[in-house]
Amino acid sequence: MGSLYNQDHLRGSSSANLHLSLPTESETFTIWTNTAASWKDSLTLPEYLRESAFLTTIPLARNGGMTTWILVDKNLPPNQRSILCSCETFRKRALIADGDGRVSDAIVHGIASVFCPVEYRGSGYAARMMRELAMVLPGWQTEDKTYVGSILYSDIGKEYYAKLGWHPNPTNSHIVLQPSQLSIDPLLEHLRESDIEILCQQDELMIRKSLSNPGERISARVTIVPDLDHILWHISKENFTCGMLFGKIPAIKGAIAGNPGNRIWAIWTHRYYEKPGTGNHKNTLYILRLVIEADVPVTSPSFDQVKCLEAVLRAAQAEAAEWKLDQIELWDPVPIVQKMLAQSDIEYLLVERERDSIASAMWYGMVPTWINNERYAWC
Repeated sequence: MGSLYNQDHLRGSSSANLHLSLPTESETFTIWTNTAASWKDSLTLPEYLRESAFLTTIPLARNGGMTTWILVDKNLPPNQRSILCSCETFRKRALIADGDGRVSDAIVHGIASVFCPVEYRGSGYAARMMRELAMVLPGWQTEDKTYVGSILYSDIGKEYYAKLGWHPNPTNSHIVLQPSQLSIDPLLEHLRESDIEILCQQDELMIRKSLSNPGERISARVTIVPDLDHILWHISKENFTCGMLFGKIPAIKGAIAGNPGNRIWAIWTHRYYEKPGTGNHKNTLYILRLVIEADVPVTSPSFDQVKCLEAVLRAAQAEAAEWKLDQIELWDPVPIVQKMLAQSDIEYLLVERERDSIASAMWYGMVPTWINNERYAWC
């Protein structure tokens, strides 16, 4: 698209002529083309354009679940206006619980893919777009549910978005494991895509029960629901990329161990930032969600629970090795998981992120404690 932008006419990012708009199909294609260099990962440009279109058709994104926003001159017609900045938002199911354990269904908007073309950077357009977005989102697609706030994952550190009102979560930690070809525990079962829906349903029931317990010294708690739509968004992206790279898709989507009522399971996804073998060492098996099944909150792990976690994580290590991934990441390891790891024979590294994937939030009307800040919620 040729640039129609006129600096004198708009007078920079503070101009009253700027506003948020929704792109046309042609403008959306322009956005994808512009962002390819930053986000195509291991795909070619044509593959990335196909993937971008495909990802609008799957759960979480389809039927208006994902919205693309652009900052443009309101005086110019569609397809004849320069896209000064763009982003996407995802409507996410959430649960909010007050200090007395009253649980309500809610909406959180996840902000992703904030992008300003090179020629427009340094002029404040991204900040203007984010301020406009902060005003629009409280009334966007909330229907009859409570709007809790919006989240994003910053790859430029903590300060920029904090100045705009999206403050970093107090912790942004993850566990790193190394791939390893290990024997699989005979009691462990691999998870297929067809297994995930029932596990997501059971997970949500357990989360609701946990939230209904009054929080100690916590006025409010919020979580993004780890539902099937979230998981399938990641899996669909994985399947597309692996199909392009290898001509096949991973059949194993996770692992589960233990007896019913006391199981531990993990659902994961394969992410290729570069083609395997390039020496980049960033390709990652992300554990989207780790679940410890129990009737009551676990504060002290049993021997069996430790062994179940070991079995599940070793299955992840084996999966990463088979698919030539460089590492495994488990986000937001809660205290009970850290206790289990300390008692296990698993070698791991605990990392606190300071620049990339900084979970940040602008809460609306109150500041809750964000629980389950795991990879499934990333967008």
